[in-house]
Amino acid sequence: MAITMALLGGLAVFNLLATAGADHLAHGRVTVLDGISYYVGDIPVAQLSHVPFPVSISLPDVDVVPMTAISSSSWTFTAHELDATIADYLERDDVFSTAFLNAVYLSYTGPAFPELDMNSISSKLKEAQTTLFMVDPLYSSNATQGIVKTSLSDDLPNGPYFVSTKTGNVFKAHRVYQDTQYAFLQPAVSDEEGGYRALSVTSEGILGRGIAVPSRLYYTATPEKPLAGLRMGVKDIFHVKGLRTSGGNRAYYSLYEPRNTTGTAIQRLIDLGAVFVGKMGTVQFANGDRPTADWVDFHCPFNPRGDGYQDPSGSSSGPGAGTGAYEWLDIAIGSDTGGSMRGPAGAQGIFGNRPSTGAVDLDEVIPLCSGLDTTGVFARSARTWSDVVSVWYQDFQTEYPSYPRKLFYPSASYDEDAVGSPEALALIEDFVAKFEKFLGTGRIAIDVEGAWNATRPADAPRSLAGMLQYTYGTLISVYQWLHLGVPFFRDYAAKHDGRTPYINPGPLLRWEIGRDRGQAGWDEAWTNKTIFKNWWDGPSGLGAHSNESCSEGIYIYPNSVGAPNYRDQYLGPPTAPFWGFSDSNIAVFAGVPDLVVPIGEIPYNSTKSGRTEYLPVTMSIVAARGCDLMVASMVREMEIQGVLKPVAAGPMLYP
Repeated sequence: MAITMALLGGLAVFNLLATAGADHLAHGRVTVLDGISYYVGDIPVAQLSHVPFPVSISLPDVDVVPMTAISSSSWTFTAHELDATIADYLERDDVFSTAFLNAVYLSYTGPAFPELDMNSISSKLKEAQTTLFMVDPLYSSNATQGIVKTSLSDDLPNGPYFVSTKTGNVFKAHRVYQDTQYAFLQPAVSDEEGGYRALSVTSEGILGRGIAVPSRLYYTATPEKPLAGLRMGVKDIFHVKGLRTSGGNRAYYSLYEPRNTTGTAIQRLIDLGAVFVGKMGTVQFANGDRPTADWVDFHCPFNPRGDGYQDPSGSSSGPGAGTGAYEWLDIAIGSDTGGSMRGPAGAQGIFGNRPSTGAVDLDEVIPLCSGLDTTGVFARSARTWSDVVSVWYQDFQTEYPSYPRKLFYPSASYDEDAVGSPEALALIEDFVAKFEKFLGTGRIAIDVEGAWNATRPADAPRSLAGMLQYTYGTLISVYQWLHLGVPFFRDYAAKHDGRTPYINPGPLLRWEIGRDRGQAGWDEAWTNKTIFKNWWDGPSGLGAHSNESCSEGIYIYPNSVGAPNYRDQYLGPPTAPFWGFSDSNIAVFAGVPDLVVPIGEIPYNSTKSGRTEYLPVTMSIVAARGCDLMVASMVREMEIQGVLKPVAAGPMLYP
């Protein structure tokens, strides 16, 4: 009876997940172990050769117990090694806890026949309240009691598991975290066959869904899988095998069945070892909306910075908010067509990029505009961000003997009125000075409009802003209407007796523009976009390539300046996306990489909390087309030298 109570102590099943018969839904359950929620799946990853649990603990409502898998290559396994292993697990993993030591399975990976020093091990097992010590049959021991010899059908990575007391089936342990920021739309777990199952976890409280993350101990980085174990959320415009895609629209989610394929961009990351944990929130169909009034179908995620009631920006709102909020989420994948990565990166004060156009294939993705669409990654450190893009964007050259020796800086950024506050300007000036020292060069003040007037093609319009005024808005509106709106309306009407699906106000306005402007409008806009691209790469001298440093120069500009942007402000109905020209448009029209990096935070008096809070200040780094991996190497080195710093999750970047 003592064994029964010890094994079951602190373990309770409180919720069944999903419904039987729905193959794309997870059918496991959630348990609570010492006050922490865990997901126990229905897909075993191994099985014990015989069930060593007493019949008395095979209760109908609880048929699993926590177990720790340990492997050793030592000829003699001692208490010292056991103690060191437990300490290592606790330090490296947020899923493992000492509660998983109720049962322990020890496997052997060395040569010959190993021994157990049970004289030393027994006291450690008693201290850990281990009631069942299972070992590989290869082990011999100086004790006959307290040991159960059994084998596993498959090798298991080290770490925490749950094992069935009835069948001996072993299941992965996933810790369940609450999505308090509403960053996720659809949590998921692996089906262990290359696809995923939707996870519906309800728990105590109302603050968001439960996200199940597997133990970090299961993964070891290798040359083939350098991203092994990085937990990854994905914006819900990317199709993932086994899951429905919503694009932030309920009608779209309900209309189309779970997908049979994961797109190249996401599959490449999974193949490199990243661990997919769910789909994340997006402005509807990757367009642009304000949180108040325009987010109708789904609620806008919450920006964790400052008072918690700032606009998270978009359209990669969920990935940006989640990366800024959750220590347990390592990276998140979003898209950038007109600023959808860089806006959230600035609002949350994290690393986030728009790559060179074409950096990775965008098949199996809801489009905004082919030729402008890109996909990037959010991270809280330059090192993590660099690790991902260095292996994700495979078609760019990586080795250059030096970094760029020109640093272009828009002259307007010297103006305190343009920046908005002396505190932000001071942070920007400090960063630029450090960047100058890092590159071994001085800044070059640049006026892009002036450079255009001096070097533009003879037949090009005099005004750069005038030429580009309607370019972006026309390109995205026409393309998405023709390639998404038309087939979506047709498919929905066919299934719903001629009805039209609900579309949020922002994308609906854009689709109306696309319907009016049509292919002829798109062709004209693409011509203007191409004129700018060719000018940026050539006569301007700002996007020139170099054999020594990939990009002759780096163009930098302020991205976010710590100004409050409350999510509850009513700004009127959506407006057309006719933006003319700004620094953030350079990457859009020229197809060049633009990386947002956090450089600090400044105080403000919050009208929500009534206290002094802090908001991020960030800069954008722009290089020549195809120089993404040079930028990755550069910012990694800048972090090593202290020019850039990793940021924390939560209200402040640097608490």
